[in-house]
Amino acid sequence: MAWNEPGGGNGGKDPWNSGGGKNNPPDLDELLKSLSDKLGGIFSGGKGGDSGGGGAGSSASFAMLGLVVAALIWAALGVYQLDAKEQAVVLRLGKFHGIVGDGLHWNPPLVDSVAKINVTEMRQYHTSGEMLTEDENIVEVPLTVQYNIKNVKDFVLNVKDPIVSLQHATDSALRHVVGSTGLDAVLSIGRQKLGVDIQDRLQTYLDIYDAGINIVTVNVLEGKPPSAVKDAYDDVIKAREDRERYINEAQAYANGIVPEAQGRAKRVSEEATAYKARVIAEAEGDAKRFLSVLAEYKKAPEVTRERMYLDALQEVFANTSKVLIDVEGGNNMMYLPLDKLAKQSSSLVGERGGVLDDNDINSIANRVIENINKRAQSSTAPRREPR
Repeated sequence: MAWNEPGGGNGGKDPWNSGGGKNNPPDLDELLKSLSDKLGGIFSGGKGGDSGGGGAGSSASFAMLGLVVAALIWAALGVYQLDAKEQAVVLRLGKFHGIVGDGLHWNPPLVDSVAKINVTEMRQYHTSGEMLTEDENIVEVPLTVQYNIKNVKDFVLNVKDPIVSLQHATDSALRHVVGSTGLDAVLSIGRQKLGVDIQDRLQTYLDIYDAGINIVTVNVLEGKPPSAVKDAYDDVIKAREDRERYINEAQAYANGIVPEAQGRAKRVSEEATAYKARVIAEAEGDAKRFLSVLAEYKKAPEVTRERMYLDALQEVFANTSKVLIDVEGGNNMMYLPLDKLAKQSSSLVGERGGVLDDNDINSIANRVIENINKRAQSSTAPRREPR
């Protein structure tokens, strides 16, 4: 049976019924008055007073209650929690008090001020601007700066606005480095070194400021000319690329030609060395042969002279295929075809299997003598005069 039904528990009466009855709860005013009387008794030493004193005690009780509630709220406002990636700088009455890490902390509000900083977050700043290079060309260089907080106390206390200081320092470092670099390095080949130089100079500036910021990396996105002169810059870049291509082609051609020329020069040098050695050896041999011939000539001059004459004729005839013989007492010169005789001898050698005996040699000699005699007779015979 439900508690508010007749006959149910609690005498069948609804405890929240607004009707009268001795079982109804006391009024809220009566509860507050009772609490005020108790507090008034505590602070007045337990002595009661007249009705006027009772009113003053009630006011004091309410004030004390308000103070207690305010104290509780004040204490609750001082409780805070930090994550593992956070640190907090505590200032007590505007003066540095300490640094706290992760966990649950409490500091008295209105006395301490707490600045929570995420020290592990990788932050990023982007900037871009037009500036002059070392060779007085205008270029636009956009870049991205990634940084984090390395000293939370310096970050909070040393600089009024560290982010603004970072932006100004980045612009200063960018213009200084670009102003000391040529256009070619900014646009193409030196972009990576440009980022490293900007990072070093920017970190130096921030360390001088004691800003508590650590520069992780500086990425130079691209170097590009202003839009008004972009076409002219494109032509310059194309010409530069053509120059590099021609240089590479010339280098490749040189790599193919120079070794070959060096090889030819070395071969000529070696041939000259060999020719020198051969000429020297021949000269030394001729000198020794001449000395030996001279010794033989002293012993038998006639025989040696004739032998030298025959050797000279043999050497001369060995290099010609035709011989003309001037016959004494004749008007015509005799022609001796040594090339045909050589062919006949070679054919005879072929018939004999490449071997000639004494008979073959005598036969060839007889043919030569016979031809010589025939030509000598024909050259000495008298000619008929035409009628």
